[in-house]
Amino acid sequence: MDKKDRPVYIISVAAELVDMHPQTLRLYERKGLIQPKRSGGKTRLYSERDVEKLREIRRLTQEMGVNLAGVEEIIRLRDELWNLETQFRAEAERLKAELGEQLEALKTAPALPAPRETENRPNSKKAADKERPVYVISVAADIVDMHPQTLRLYERKGLVAPKRSSGKTRLYSEHDVEKLREIRRLTQELGVNLAGVEEIIRLRDELDIQQNKLESEIARLRLALLRELTPPRAAPSAG
Repeated sequence: MDKKDRPVYIISVAAELVDMHPQTLRLYERKGLIQPKRSGGKTRLYSERDVEKLREIRRLTQEMGVNLAGVEEIIRLRDELWNLETQFRAEAERLKAELGEQLEALKTAPALPAPRETENRPNSKKAADKERPVYVISVAADIVDMHPQTLRLYERKGLVAPKRSSGKTRLYSEHDVEKLREIRRLTQELGVNLAGVEEIIRLRDELDIQQNKLESEIARLRLALLRELTPPRAAPSAG
């Protein structure tokens, strides 16, 4: 077990470390934002990682004004990133172990593009289609049931980045429209403020980037393993 995951703090100590009331920690537990371990006597025990998460929740709620629905979304995305990295490390170690003494050759193997670019051509084309800028701002606003000024606001906030035509007209892609629909859901249905939306969008973009990077690296490792385990072809005999 990682040292940071070792349950050591009772609820009163954890609450004091993060400057919160113990009842607030119980609320966050009921919301699923934090999951302390339990001792044999059912006493809650918090780890250093739990304390770090509580400090982050405090920052989001008190400094950024994010509501608990937004915090739940942010914590979920961060947990996804953590799980993705953990799965990658485990798979990478497994593949490297299979290579054994050939590990040095692996270090110099050329990197591959992400699998979605090489193995999934239809998916790659579909992804490219979603990035094609086709909607002017009035059409995009109508599709997502927003005012064009709202789309301009989100652009200034960096939440969406439409392309520009040669005449400087904003053009939105299907991917932009999907992002705008998600922003609308977060703000109107969940009541998340723009600071929380910015954090959620940033984490989702980071998750996509990391997914691509990790898939690419796993593909590189697998190819290196395949090269090492495939016997060389015999040279054709003369005559």
